[in-house]
Amino acid sequence: MTPDNVKGYIQQGLECEYIEVDGDGRHFDAVIVSKAFEGKGLLQQQRLVFQVLGDRMEIIHALSMQTFTPEQWAKRA
Repeated sequence: MTPDNVKGYIQQGLECEYIEVDGDGRHFDAVIVSKAFEGKGLLQQQRLVFQVLGDRMEIIHALSMQTFTPEQWAKRA
Protein backbone atom coordinates (compact mmCIF):
# COMPACT_ATOMS: atom_id res chain seq x y z
CA MET A 1 0.00 0.00 0.00
CA THR A 2 1.43 3.35 -1.03
CA PRO A 3 0.32 6.91 -0.31
CA ASP A 4 -0.80 7.14 -3.96
CA ASN A 5 -2.96 4.01 -3.48
CA VAL A 6 -4.64 5.51 -0.41
CA LYS A 7 -5.13 8.83 -2.21
CA GLY A 8 -6.69 7.06 -5.21
CA TYR A 9 -9.06 5.00 -3.06
CA ILE A 10 -10.27 8.12 -1.25
CA GLN A 11 -10.73 9.99 -4.55
CA GLN A 12 -12.74 7.08 -6.00
CA GLY A 13 -15.38 7.42 -3.29
CA LEU A 14 -15.17 11.07 -2.31
CA GLU A 15 -15.01 14.17 -4.48
CA CYS A 16 -12.00 16.10 -3.20
CA GLU A 17 -11.06 19.68 -3.94
CA TYR A 18 -7.61 18.91 -2.52
CA ILE A 19 -5.98 15.79 -1.12
CA GLU A 20 -2.47 15.01 0.04
CA VAL A 21 -1.40 11.65 1.48
CA ASP A 22 2.01 10.74 2.89
CA GLY A 23 3.09 7.53 4.57
CA ASP A 24 5.42 4.58 4.90
CA GLY A 25 3.17 1.76 3.69
CA ARG A 26 1.38 1.14 6.99
CA HIS A 27 1.04 4.55 8.64
CA PHE A 28 -0.45 7.38 6.64
CA ASP A 29 -1.18 11.08 7.11
CA ALA A 30 -3.83 12.74 4.95
CA VAL A 31 -5.13 16.24 4.36
CA ILE A 32 -8.53 16.09 2.65
CA VAL A 33 -10.68 18.97 1.47
CA SER A 34 -14.18 18.07 0.27
CA LYS A 35 -17.62 19.65 -0.10
CA ALA A 36 -18.97 16.36 1.28
CA PHE A 37 -17.77 17.49 4.72
CA GLU A 38 -20.04 20.55 4.77
CA GLY A 39 -22.52 20.45 7.65
CA LYS A 40 -20.72 17.53 9.32
CA GLY A 41 -18.73 17.49 12.53
CA LEU A 42 -15.12 16.33 12.61
CA LEU A 43 -16.00 12.79 13.69
CA GLN A 44 -18.63 12.49 10.92
CA GLN A 45 -16.07 13.71 8.37
CA GLN A 46 -13.53 11.11 9.46
CA ARG A 47 -16.14 8.36 9.49
CA LEU A 48 -17.02 9.27 5.92
CA VAL A 49 -13.38 8.77 4.86
CA PHE A 50 -13.17 5.44 6.73
CA GLN A 51 -16.42 4.36 5.06
CA VAL A 52 -14.96 5.18 1.64
CA LEU A 53 -11.85 3.13 2.42
CA GLY A 54 -13.96 0.22 3.70
CA ASP A 55 -12.13 -3.12 3.96
CA ARG A 56 -8.88 -1.49 2.85
CA MET A 57 -8.56 -0.19 6.41
CA GLU A 58 -7.53 -3.75 7.36
CA ILE A 59 -4.36 -3.23 5.29
CA ILE A 60 -3.79 0.35 6.43
CA HIS A 61 -2.45 0.09 9.96
CA ALA A 62 -3.01 3.74 10.85
CA LEU A 63 -4.51 6.76 9.12
CA SER A 64 -4.21 10.18 10.67
CA MET A 65 -6.23 12.79 8.81
CA GLN A 66 -7.08 16.44 8.78
CA THR A 67 -10.40 17.12 7.07
CA PHE A 68 -11.66 20.47 5.85
CA THR A 69 -14.57 21.91 3.91
CA PRO A 70 -13.47 24.17 1.04
CA GLU A 71 -14.47 27.20 3.14
CA GLN A 72 -12.39 26.05 6.11
CA TRP A 73 -9.46 25.33 3.81
CA ALA A 74 -9.67 28.79 2.22
CA LYS A 75 -9.57 30.42 5.65
CA ARG A 76 -6.41 28.47 6.50
CA ALA A 77 -4.47 29.69 3.50
